[in-house]
Amino acid sequence: MRTSRLSRETAQLFTSSVSPLIDSSIGRTTRNALKTFSHGTPTALKEKEHDQVTSDSREETSLDHSSCSVSGDIEDASTPLTSISTVDSERSVSRKRKRGGDNALTSNQSSSRVQRLRTPTKVSALKQTVKPSPRRSARKNVQVKAEVELEPELADNFKEEGSDADSIPASLDTPRSKAKPKVPARKVVAEDGSVTIHPPSNWSEVYSIIKEMREANPTAPVDTMGCEDLFWRSSPPREKRYHTLTALMLSSQTKDTVTAAAMQRLHKELVEDSKSVSEKQSTTQGPSQLTIGNVIACEPSHLDSLIQKVGFHNNKTKYIKAAAIILRDQYNSEIPSTIEGLISLPGVGPKMAYLCMSAAWGIDEGIGVDVHVHRITNLWGWHKTKSPEETRAWLEGWLPKDKWHDINKMLVGLGQTVCLPVGRRCGECWLSGKGLCKSEIRGLKAKVKVEKKATIKQEDG
Repeated sequence: MRTSRLSRETAQLFTSSVSPLIDSSIGRTTRNALKTFSHGTPTALKEKEHDQVTSDSREETSLDHSSCSVSGDIEDASTPLTSISTVDSERSVSRKRKRGGDNALTSNQSSSRVQRLRTPTKVSALKQTVKPSPRRSARKNVQVKAEVELEPELADNFKEEGSDADSIPASLDTPRSKAKPKVPARKVVAEDGSVTIHPPSNWSEVYSIIKEMREANPTAPVDTMGCEDLFWRSSPPREKRYHTLTALMLSSQTKDTVTAAAMQRLHKELVEDSKSVSEKQSTTQGPSQLTIGNVIACEPSHLDSLIQKVGFHNNKTKYIKAAAIILRDQYNSEIPSTIEGLISLPGVGPKMAYLCMSAAWGIDEGIGVDVHVHRITNLWGWHKTKSPEETRAWLEGWLPKDKWHDINKMLVGLGQTVCLPVGRRCGECWLSGKGLCKSEIRGLKAKVKVEKKATIKQEDG
């Protein structure tokens, strides 16, 4: 509790009169300790202050002892009051110090601390592992490595420390190629009202690179088991065209491998009595059993059992039977040579009609656009369409007609091997790093399969 100055003087006078031999410097030890703790009083200053207070207290004690009696009456000790107040004021003046003056950091300490804070820390890791985004959650085993670009000064520090050249990111040595401008196809209206579609930018370069890539590695299922390759080799041209139409009807919502197996069974097992004989024949010997007459004569249940592996086989069985009757009655057992005639058949859509005209008759009246062509052309940024039919209309507006036949097989094979619907292998694509693909996933590297050769130890003897 805080007391007045008169009370402090009175208590000090009474204490000195009762016990004059007690050193007055030990008073108020708690306040002195707290003040020393808060202000951080140096040791030299403490000793100086202690000596000064001790000397003052001794002079005060001598004065009190000479003038006061031992009885301890407070009234008898009233004469040295002036001297005591003077000593106390001098003591309070000596204890006054500037707050924070002794506790402040020296210039050397402050400069060393600032220098330590400004010193850059060494980077221990040059590469960071980035988790795949939710859109790429299907690729659970793919780790995208993002390289951290260092400043030239830090790069020199790594070289001076004797680190290997491989530890420095490749972005310091070989900068990544810049993305080329990608302008999609666009419609331009002339003064006379005619509408022309301008092609997208860099489309010819993309087309030539993908074509060269597909020709260098034709390992897609469409390269060997496409609908235009599933006809019977020894059959006459009229039957070959019918084989192509039947394969296209079976290929809807079905993989090429399953379609090829179903066509093989139709060639050899369509007639029920000749099943045992066809097992002894090879795939190239004897005529094919897949004819319009045999399809009409075949039982629907038997036909369905031969194609039961394909998608929607029940509906396709009805379509094949109905189409065979129409071809026999209206087209003299021949497939139509026009788009309108092919679309009139049950189970045949625009895509099948354009592909059949191109593969069976060799006439390119349109582009057959399936899900692969629609998806990949949108990934490249050639256009922004929502359906395969809309994609076909845009492609036919600017793509040269001599490329209409090849683009379907080329892009279907690309979608089956590299540009997959889920988990695209951008590192294996020849467009990688060229800045031509709008949807390229940077950082993916091609996986190299290493075949381990088993060594067989031969025992001696």
